[in-house]
Amino acid sequence: MEKLVIRHEDWCKNCEFCIRSCPKGALSAAENRINAKGYPPVQVDYEKCIACGVCFNVCPDYVFEIAEVSGNG
Repeated sequence: MEKLVIRHEDWCKNCEFCIRSCPKGALSAAENRINAKGYPPVQVDYEKCIACGVCFNVCPDYVFEIAEVSGNG
């Protein structure tokens, strides 16, 4: 099973390409934290995310990774 992983939250500059491109509306900007660049980083609603990879493909800053997970992980 594949799962979306935010590997580099501090690289996010809140361009919102991923948020606008997500077909399931699973991504949003964090409301209560900022990253090292001073932006609210993207966050994932795993209830909605289907690990389709659209966010991975549109992100100019390589924030995401689609990782293979085993079991319930």
